[in-house]
Amino acid sequence: MTGDEPQTPPTPLAHRVPDLGALELLLAVARHGSLGRAARDVGITQPAASSRVRSMERQLGVTLLDRSPRGSRLTDAGALVTDWARRVVEAAEAFDAGTQALRDRRDSRLRVAASMTIAEYLLPGWLIALRGERPDTAVSLLVGNSAAVARRLVTGEADLGFVEGLSIPEGLDGTVIAHDRLVVTVAPTHPWARRRTPLLPGELAATPLILREHGSGTRQVLDAALAVHGGLAQPLLELSSTTAVKGAAESGAGPCVLSELALGEELSSRRLVKVPVAGVRLRRQLRAVWPGGHRPTGPARDLLSLTGRES
Repeated sequence: MTGDEPQTPPTPLAHRVPDLGALELLLAVARHGSLGRAARDVGITQPAASSRVRSMERQLGVTLLDRSPRGSRLTDAGALVTDWARRVVEAAEAFDAGTQALRDRRDSRLRVAASMTIAEYLLPGWLIALRGERPDTAVSLLVGNSAAVARRLVTGEADLGFVEGLSIPEGLDGTVIAHDRLVVTVAPTHPWARRRTPLLPGELAATPLILREHGSGTRQVLDAALAVHGGLAQPLLELSSTTAVKGAAESGAGPCVLSELALGEELSSRRLVKVPVAGVRLRRQLRAVWPGGHRPTGPARDLLSLTGRES
């Protein structure tokens, strides 16, 4: 036989070694000296136990038990196999305990990264519900714009993220959890507050606005919506938080564009007034995201289920 001749691949181990249930049954027979009592010990019927032992004997090619009216006794081969089975089962129990410890460690904490609008207006309710389901899970929340959320997931600093941009960031997987709409608002003293007709896209694009910073989901959507209308004018102010943008608009500095979710209180109290806009799409998708190829598990999976995701 030359070295160039193909080698017959070995039979997979799973085809040559009985499963754990069969090995546990054999150990129970050794303990009780009775197939019937062993069957009750492992929670199966005696006929099922007999069938499992015969199947194991065929698989191994040796007789494991001598059966008689007085009970079942291990053969010499059966005693050897039982000794080996004990080691396999003990190793499996250690394996199970180890993987349970890993799950417990995973489930003891959840690191969430979220863009500001979602973190402030949607996440609190979800996290309260998660607390009811997993009271022992410590949750940490990192808040930033959508670009920062994506970076934290890619670098392993977060387990689950929530973003507001146009699409799923590169390197991540995700699902839509809700829809949102951007609205133009001004202080009641601003001339736009008394408009009778909607703003046109070109007018909105040409007006200096109070805006969120580059990298925020709000800015991404607005940039894309107005790109075909000449693009955004130089911002009047560029601020890194929703609260700061609202405060500047309330002071009368100029118009702002923010999530409708973030403006409920200001609009209901008329500290800010909504300005209708025609001819431009300002609706956006809110997404849960996670590292590509790694579907959320444990607390991250449970939090995702609480969002009422749409797809």
